[in-house]
Amino acid sequence: MSLAKPATGVWGMSGYQWIVLFAAWLGWGFDVFDGLLFNYIAPNCIPTLLNIPIGTPEARSATLYWTGALTSLLLLGWAAGGILFGRIADRLGRTRTLMVTMLLYSLGTALCAVAPNVWSLALFRLIASLGIGGEWAAGAAMVAETVPEKRRIECGALLYTSAPLGLALATLVTYQVGHVWMPDRHDISWRYVFLSGLIPAGVALLVRVFVKEPERWVKVKDAVQPKIAELFTPENRPLVISGLITSLTALLTWWSCNAFIPVIASGLAQVKAAADGLERAATLALVEGWKAQATNWFNLGGLIGTLLTVPAAKFLGRRPMFGIYFLVSGASILLAFGPALAPETRLMMYFPIGLSVFGVFGSFTYYLPELFPSRLRGTGSGLCYNIGRVVAAGGPFLVGSIARGGVSALDSAMHVLFFVGFVPLLGFLALKWVVETKGRALPE
Repeated sequence: MSLAKPATGVWGMSGYQWIVLFAAWLGWGFDVFDGLLFNYIAPNCIPTLLNIPIGTPEARSATLYWTGALTSLLLLGWAAGGILFGRIADRLGRTRTLMVTMLLYSLGTALCAVAPNVWSLALFRLIASLGIGGEWAAGAAMVAETVPEKRRIECGALLYTSAPLGLALATLVTYQVGHVWMPDRHDISWRYVFLSGLIPAGVALLVRVFVKEPERWVKVKDAVQPKIAELFTPENRPLVISGLITSLTALLTWWSCNAFIPVIASGLAQVKAAADGLERAATLALVEGWKAQATNWFNLGGLIGTLLTVPAAKFLGRRPMFGIYFLVSGASILLAFGPALAPETRLMMYFPIGLSVFGVFGSFTYYLPELFPSRLRGTGSGLCYNIGRVVAAGGPFLVGSIARGGVSALDSAMHVLFFVGFVPLLGFLALKWVVETKGRALPE
């Protein structure tokens, strides 16, 4: 569809533009789905591959270690895939790259189902992570270049709302397979969960059939092919610095907060159970319930926070929006893990943390594409959004080592998270180098 033709549908968007948004929305949702499946089935998967009885202390220790190691590997592969496929998206096109990355993470996840040992599992997770990292840049660029200028912010925020869907779907599939269909076969049920990672492959084929390359990209595809070095010219360097400041701050904060949710929720539940004199069975039930509550508060806050980036960006501007989110992030984390609070109150603090720490990510799907011209959009967005994952990759190891601390795990995790609260505050102080894009047309 030509960009010059008026659209008369909802929000002034044509049916085709909604199809493009929906395709990218599904791509990102399944991206999160495939990326997090392992976290739900690791307690059964890791012991099985290591020939350790499920549920034993040895199995728990091994699961903590390998979950941390494989999550760090996922982050490194995610970063590499984001940078690599961001550049490919500028060379070969947004739609082709979106399709290839979805097929790649579908295949990598499905291969985990036949992993004979933990090393092959690591290899297959790495394959999946390359596609998971690459999908975001292609999808974000495709949406930004297809939808009307006046709806770019709304569509960018809507694109990110599929993340909670991916989380919910991962939870549903794991429960359905492991607790309904195969409740007594925990040694193999996790393999069928991994097979569900093939679902996005069907969506990828639909993308290939119904979605065309954006005209903005088609107009510049025959120009001189972009090089990463171009991002660091005097003209583009401020754009990269702006993207790195915002995304690095958000990524470090999000991965730290999200990674510690099980440790914090479990520790708080144990404190509450001890205070109430609960028996072991009741304590275990409370632990599982509070882990779910903490995750739900975090995700609910994230969904609302994502949608709130729309009015904040449109009426205040991008820089003030980041300022508000970073300040609220820092304040929420410091308050949640600093002063003495009742366990129930500390648990509920995951809502404002999600509102700010998770919610700010709704802006990156429109802000990063706004920074770069069409020929560098995928490369620049992919580099800025994913480089923070390299820095954050050491975090899961820290989580695993702290979780092994048993009784002291809660205090250690809260101590670490308290200091994480200063990360968004440092990001706030660096906002003077962030480029304001409010009112600017998407650069050609």
